[in-house]
Amino acid sequence: MLLAIDFENLHQILRNLYTDMMPLCANMAGVAKGIAGLGALFYVATRVWQSLSRAEPIDVYPLLRPFVIGLCIIFFPTFVLGTINAVMSPVVKGTNQMLQTQTFDMDKYREQKDKLEYEAMMKNPETAYLVDDEEFDRQLEELGWGPEDMMVNAGMRIERGMYQIKKAVRDWFRELLELLFQAAALIIDTIRTFFLIVLSILGPIAFAISVYDGFQSTLTQWISRYISVYLWLPVSDLFSSILARIQVLMLQNDIVNMQNDPGFSIDASNTVYIIFMLIGIVGYFTIPTVANWIISAGGMGSYNKNMQTAAAKTGGAAGAVAGAVSGNISGKLMK
Repeated sequence: MLLAIDFENLHQILRNLYTDMMPLCANMAGVAKGIAGLGALFYVATRVWQSLSRAEPIDVYPLLRPFVIGLCIIFFPTFVLGTINAVMSPVVKGTNQMLQTQTFDMDKYREQKDKLEYEAMMKNPETAYLVDDEEFDRQLEELGWGPEDMMVNAGMRIERGMYQIKKAVRDWFRELLELLFQAAALIIDTIRTFFLIVLSILGPIAFAISVYDGFQSTLTQWISRYISVYLWLPVSDLFSSILARIQVLMLQNDIVNMQNDPGFSIDASNTVYIIFMLIGIVGYFTIPTVANWIISAGGMGSYNKNMQTAAAKTGGAAGAVAGAVSGNISGKLMK
């Protein structure tokens, strides 16, 4: 089965990887303290010399900046990363709870739809033998051994075989799209974890460089980029919950139509589901752009452009596969 992979376990591995790599920040803190100490010396000396040369009183408050940054470097894993993660953690938990709720509802309505589809097929004697083995055997036993009965027997077997092939191909393609959908989420989470680990390990160096004149913006850029990348996960969960909600509404509509409209087309409903899966695959790669709208992080424009290009290629490839498979099946059925 294509969906035998436990994607939730893979996401948990990425979360554990981030936690395991955090102690490496302490190794960079030693180097960063030396860089920041030298920068603080120049920073304080320059401003004290300027005040003395102009015969002005020394303003002590601006001189505290390098010392505060030094404290942040010393206690970087707990004071800086711990504070940011503690503030952003409720957002992640809230969006994940929304996703779990919508996914549970979607699974419940999908089971109800499959049950109604089976019952609808069983109500019609002309289609009951396609989905039920006992009904198929019963109808075969009722046939005689005449030429017409043998032709009916062969026709029933052919129709049942074609129905099973069509259902197997449809389920396989649906599982393939769901696999690509889950893989897109895993790609986003993997890249997010990589970015967070790099920003966390080299964060003390960024803080140390921000002590020097002309590099003060390094501090704010690091914070904005870290928060922007951190928001990829809640934005991803929010996007998934929206798609799950759309699927829930679609399933509810299909259930109502199946209960009230005997001529309701199940194949059309499955086609719409495939279209939304393609939309979801492409939409996942726009998550970095959406997160950048929330917290603007400069320097990530080229990456977002590459992600959108990859999304377009992925969606095009998936759409081409969908068209090829559908066309091939339709051609065989027409024959």
